[in-house]
Order: sequence, then C-alpha cells, then structure tokens
Amino acid sequence: MPLLQDHIAVVTGAGSGIGRAIALGYAREGARLVLLDANEQSAAEAAREIRDAGGKAESFVLDVTRREDCVTVAKEIASKVGQVSILVNNAGIARRNGMLGAAEAVIKDWEDIIAINLTGVFNVTHAFLAPLRAAKGRIVNIGSIQSFMHLRTPSSPAYTASKHGVLGFTRALAAELGKDGVRVNAIGPGFIETPLNEKVRASNPELAKVFIDHTPLGRAGKPEDIVGPAIFLASDLSAYVTGSIVMADGGYRTV
Repeated sequence: MPLLQDHIAVVTGAGSGIGRAIALGYAREGARLVLLDANEQSAAEAAREIRDAGGKAESFVLDVTRREDCVTVAKEIASKVGQVSILVNNAGIARRNGMLGAAEAVIKDWEDIIAINLTGVFNVTHAFLAPLRAAKGRIVNIGSIQSFMHLRTPSSPAYTASKHGVLGFTRALAAELGKDGVRVNAIGPGFIETPLNEKVRASNPELAKVFIDHTPLGRAGKPEDIVGPAIFLASDLSAYVTGSIVMADGGYRTV
C-alpha cells in the first residue's frame, strides 16, 4: 500500500526545485497534492505532470508573505479539495550578500528573506492549523545546514537567521501540538542543485566546488535527494518522531 494513501498534502514553493520533487514523490505514494507557488504557471505545470502520471493534484497561486491570502487559500482548499493532513513549508529564497554592502540592499535582503523564509512559514502553518489538528496531521518544514551554522562562503545573515528560526519554530510547534497528535519536523538540505542557485553555480563554479569539497559524499545534492526524508516524515514510518530535523547534506556537518 502506498505510504501516503488517503492524505491530502499541501506543498508551498511547489513549482520548482525541492518543492516540485517532494510533490511528485508524495503523489507517487498515493497522496492527493495541492501545489502552492507564487508562480502560478509553474505550479500548474507541476500539477499537470502529476495528473498525467495518474495522480491527483490541484494548484493555487500564493505569496506566502500575504497572511490574508494564506487564510483565503486555506479556506478554498478546504471547500474544493478537502481536509489537509500534510503540510510542507518549502517556499524560500536565498541571497548571499553580507552586512557590509549598501545599506538599502542589506535592509531589503533582511526584509525579503525573513518575510518569505520565516514569516511565510508561520503564515501558512497558521492558516492550515485547524485542519491539521483535526486530521492529527504532519508538518514538514524545510530548514538548512544553516539552521545550525553560518557558512564561511558568502551568505547573508538574514538567510542564516531565517533558517535558525525555522528550526526553532519547528521545535516549539512540535511541543505545543503533540497533544493533538500533530507531528512537526524539519529537513536540513545541504548544497542542492535547484533553480534557486542556478545562476550562482553558473557564474561562480568555485563556490560550488567549496561546498562539494567539504561534503563527504563528494557531490552536490539533487531535489530528489530530499524526497525520501520528506516521505518518511509525512508517513506513519515516523509515527514517534516529532521536533526533529533530518539532515540531507551529504555529511557536510560531520567535517
């Protein structure tokens, strides 16, 4: 029997990269997917790919920074699709500017990154809290190796702060919602080749090499490398796991 049969799963940032890979993986395991993305076209294309493969999927446009829109979409999904039992908070952005650049750019980085990567996780989770509690559901947040450390390679303090925040939010929510049977966990990807970092990889191959040289498995990750941990955390295989983070970083933090 598929591991996620009879579940309705919402994935944010599902139009590309890690979010799209997780959505496709969940569909293969029998879940009905709801794909959310600020890019309406990419979410619709991913949903169509799932349906073409015999799965069930709908898509909605959503900017996770807009709290009222999150509430509206959650109500629409409840009406049109059903009771959500799995939520994957994947939507995020990354920038590699430090604190010493132009003040306007530094401030904009902080505001944009925190709004999407951290406040966006809160907004979406809060909007879907009622159905998740009713379903004794599962929440999977996408953290990072930067949930624990700030990289020596160029990286914004805002990104590091946001991913520390995601891990803290995961643990706090796990403690609060455990009595309702809701499990809350995170995944910590390492260097994963996605559209989010495609330009950086193309323009600065030495930066990619720094990551790979520091990774015991000796390669960059692919979005598909995050799918297994995401299925595990959403399924009954992890029935006694909550408040944890599963690292999928090729061993980066071990050295």
